[in-house]
Amino acid sequence: MRDLAIGLVWHSAAATNLGVGALTVGNLTLARRAADRCGVRPRFTLIGTREPGPRYVSDPDIEHRTITGRYMIRGYLADIARQDIILDISAGDSFTDIYPDKRFAYMVATKLAVLAAGKPLILSPQTIGPFSRQPHTAIAASICRRATHVYARDALSMDALAKLAPNARATQVIDVAFAMPFTQAPRSESGIHVGLNISGLLMSGGYAGNNQYGLGYDYPELTERLIIALKARPDTRITLIPHVIAPDLPVDDDLAAARKLIARHPGLGLHVPNSPQDAKSFISGLDFLVGARMHATIAAFSAGVPVLPVSYSRKFEGLYDALGYTALVNAKGQSTDAALDTIMTGLDNRHELKAQIDGAKPIIDAGLERYTAGLAAAFAEAQT
Repeated sequence: MRDLAIGLVWHSAAATNLGVGALTVGNLTLARRAADRCGVRPRFTLIGTREPGPRYVSDPDIEHRTITGRYMIRGYLADIARQDIILDISAGDSFTDIYPDKRFAYMVATKLAVLAAGKPLILSPQTIGPFSRQPHTAIAASICRRATHVYARDALSMDALAKLAPNARATQVIDVAFAMPFTQAPRSESGIHVGLNISGLLMSGGYAGNNQYGLGYDYPELTERLIIALKARPDTRITLIPHVIAPDLPVDDDLAAARKLIARHPGLGLHVPNSPQDAKSFISGLDFLVGARMHATIAAFSAGVPVLPVSYSRKFEGLYDALGYTALVNAKGQSTDAALDTIMTGLDNRHELKAQIDGAKPIIDAGLERYTAGLAAAFAEAQT
C-alpha cells in the first residue's frame, strides 16, 4: 500500500475553540475513509495556530506544525514540498475579509504557497466569504479559480462563490463536523435534561463590546430570562456546556461566562469538555440543547438531540436552511421576547424537532458522501 502525504492546513489538534477541533476530527475521519477507498495509507502533516491546551488529536500518523511568521518563512514551503495534496479548511469560517488584514494575509499566504509549489489544493468544506473589499476579493477569487476543488458547506457560501469565482470547480457539501465520532451517553430516565451552550463572545457583545454582530435580540438578557424560565419548571435540570474555553481571551471565554451565571443562579450544572468528542458525547445524553456556538449545535444535531440554535452569523442560517430545520433564533429581526418564545416552543415541541433531525439524515449523509468521494478521486489523482 502506497503512502500518501496529506497536508491539513488551518486545522488544530488542541484548539480551545472546540468547533475548530471538531472540524479537524471530522476532516481526518473523512480523509481516512477516502484514503481507504483508493487503497493508500495516509500520512498527515497538521498545520495550525499555536494553542495553549493539551492535544486531543495525537495519532501516530500525524505530524504537527505551528503557523507563525518565522515558520511561514523558514518551514512552511519545505513542509508543503513534501506533501502530495493539501486540504485547507481555513478554520471553518476565516476565508473572508471581515477579520483584520493580518488574518486575511495568513489565510491567503498558505494557499498561494501551495499553488506556487504546484501542489493540488483542496479547500475543504468551509464558509466562503463574505468578501467586500479590494484587493481581498480579487485575491480570493484567484485562489478559488486555481484550487483543485472548492467545497462549500452551505448554500449561502455557494452563492458567494458563484459571484466571486463563477468558474471555480465547486461543490456544495456539508460541515465535516457531522462526521465526528462520539460515545453515546445515557439519557435521563426522569425529568428533562437541558443543555445550555453559552457564548462568552455574545455575552461580551462581540469583540468590540457593542453588539458587534447587530443582533436583533439582547443575548445576555435572553440568557438570564431563559435560565429563569427553565428553573421554574420543576422537572427540568440545566447544565451549562462551554465550547470555547479561552482563559487567555476573556471576551471569548464560554467557561468564564458560565461560571458567572452559576454564581447568579445556584443549582446550575456545568460540564467542561476536554475535547470535541467529549463535548459531543456529553451532549448526546441530553433531552434538549440551546446553543450559540455552531459546532455545539452540530454536535447535538448529529447525535439526534433536539436543538435550538441561537444564531449570530449567516453560517447558522445557511447550514440549517439546507437541512430543512426550522427551529432557529435568527441573528436579525427577532426581538428578545420572540427569541425566548422560539426557544421555549422548541423545548415543548422537541419530539417534532427530533423528527426533523431524523428526516435530515439523508441530506447529511449525501453531503458527506459527495465530499468523501471527491477526496477519494483527488487522492487517486495525486498518486499519479
